[in-house]
Amino acid sequence: MGETEKRVATHGGGYFSKMKMFLFSLTMAYVAKSLSGAYMNSMLTQIERQFNIPTSIVGLINGSFEIGNLLLVIFVSYFGTKLHRPIVIGVGCAVMGLGCFLISLPHFLMGRYEYEKTISPASNLSSNSFLCSGNRTQTLTPTHDPAECVKEIKSLMWIYVMIGNFIRGIGETPIMPLGISYIEDFAKSENSPLYIGILETGKIVGPLIGLLLASFCATIYVDTGSVDTDDLTITPTDTRWVGAWWIGFLICAGVNVLTSIPFFFFPKTLPKERLKVNVDVTKSDREEKHRGKTKKEKRGITKDFLPFMKSLFCNPIYILFSLISVLQVNTFIISFTFMPKYLEQQYGKSTAEIIFLIGLYSLPPICIGYLIGGLIMKKFKITVKKAAYIAFCLSLTEYLLFSLNFMWTCDNFPVAGLTASYEHERYPLYVENKVLADCNTRCNCLTKTWDPVCGDNGLAYMSACIAGCEKSVGTGVNMVFQNCSCIQSSGNSSAVLGLCEKGPECTIKLQYFFIVLVICCFIYSLAAIPGYMVLLRCIKSEEKSLGVGLHAFCMRLFAGIPAPIYFGALVDRTCLHWGIMKCGEPGACRMYDTNEFRNIYFGMPSALRGLSYLPAFFIVILMRKRQLPEDIDSSETELAEMKLTEKENECMDVHRSPEVENDGELKTKL
Repeated sequence: MGETEKRVATHGGGYFSKMKMFLFSLTMAYVAKSLSGAYMNSMLTQIERQFNIPTSIVGLINGSFEIGNLLLVIFVSYFGTKLHRPIVIGVGCAVMGLGCFLISLPHFLMGRYEYEKTISPASNLSSNSFLCSGNRTQTLTPTHDPAECVKEIKSLMWIYVMIGNFIRGIGETPIMPLGISYIEDFAKSENSPLYIGILETGKIVGPLIGLLLASFCATIYVDTGSVDTDDLTITPTDTRWVGAWWIGFLICAGVNVLTSIPFFFFPKTLPKERLKVNVDVTKSDREEKHRGKTKKEKRGITKDFLPFMKSLFCNPIYILFSLISVLQVNTFIISFTFMPKYLEQQYGKSTAEIIFLIGLYSLPPICIGYLIGGLIMKKFKITVKKAAYIAFCLSLTEYLLFSLNFMWTCDNFPVAGLTASYEHERYPLYVENKVLADCNTRCNCLTKTWDPVCGDNGLAYMSACIAGCEKSVGTGVNMVFQNCSCIQSSGNSSAVLGLCEKGPECTIKLQYFFIVLVICCFIYSLAAIPGYMVLLRCIKSEEKSLGVGLHAFCMRLFAGIPAPIYFGALVDRTCLHWGIMKCGEPGACRMYDTNEFRNIYFGMPSALRGLSYLPAFFIVILMRKRQLPEDIDSSETELAEMKLTEKENECMDVHRSPEVENDGELKTKL
């Protein structure tokens, strides 16, 4: 028995080491893919400004990831189980690295970024040609032919970003369904929530690193090293500022390639985690498994695909859960994709500061919540029916709390002719024909160029010319404009570059927003693991990989792809002033109506998510009356383990029986 116990211990130790190594490698893959995704979402505003494109196009770029994922998710989820799953995951990680590299490529192919401005280079500052002057004539139309926009090489460079994101989506496809099914196949059901909780934690650590990286890169000018930053007339808080977005994508490419390496050394299968039994029983089980596998392969790979699909579509809990996921994923994509843009416009902060605060306040509570949720599920052995109740109640509580953020609002930036009159009266809506006034009519200013200045009266103007300024002192961001006829103040009627800062009350409201966000993120993450276990336990074990893949397919088709596109188009409708390219065509939006932006940012997700609780209520009712596949599988597992234990005890009794010993001695003597 000593040798047998040693063999069993060695066998078990090998299992645990391989499973732990696979879990660690898969967690690192989750970190890498979520790092890339979080960084991409954080840099969307920078990409929008770099390529002078509207938010709807940015939504298309963001949705291209889901399109690439959608093309292969069902194929990989089903046929991937027939292949070497770890190797398929490794190839996917490497492809993600290729996609990230391709996203960064336009920076090396296009010229320097030239932001919209009226101020001439330092060499021509003495002419003051960009200031108010009644002795010259300026045209209000572009000096270039609009057809030149199409000819410019940089105008279509955003397609490289879209294709790279598309390839990144293809590479991400096998990681989740094949990784989870691999763990589910070779781990105890009671350990599965903890393992998934660890994986979900990896999905939080990755975005935390990604957001910190994005915050750092956003503070670096896009063409750093090739331009003199002292000559810049914009700062990171300016809506024309573009950070070094390409640096982070190069880092993401390297990380994804590195995480792919370990998966090429894992076996195709691992021994199923279970009770220790003697070697004879283990050998018998292996032979039975081999016979079952041979029989299954004879059926063919595709013969059971349609029956599995029919079984899933006839599973009401699975269908309702997929509907809930589609509605809620729509809301989460809208909220987190456009949160940086919304907070920048609402509270007047820079992209780098907002991204850093989002990572600091949202990701740690989610990480803690995932771990606590997985530990609670394991320690108390919560059934899937109780898990459904827990997920429903926690999610509803978080939904109601998050609605409080609708109250933390700030007024629009006061810009003369856009959001306020020249007498400092607020406009409820954008009125284009009030951009010019009596104080600047003689200046013959361009009315569409965005190069704002802040007057010492607390009111901003679209340019120094529109402010009626006749003189400038200093260079770069330290430039000061004087003798401004439109600035009515007790001082010297001067102005500085940039929009006027919002008051301290906006900073306090931003703190309230993040306090609510911390609480909501923690509650949401507590509900995530019980909710996901409902999905895994409502389908049969042989359908699990296909079920997870089909669920991901639906989320991408009906949420991941359309959500950023249609919501980006809605955001474009709130734009107060569009930037202008050199050829005269409109570019990226420079200023939004914050009130309208707030209404759609909170209104649309609230409506969609509110609808999701109707099918969730039906799931709770159905689970009271139905026996889930988990209940059948667990009862069969317990019965099998009891039989194996009885068989082991019988074998032990036979070895210890005196009759057997005497019979052995008699045979030896004979």
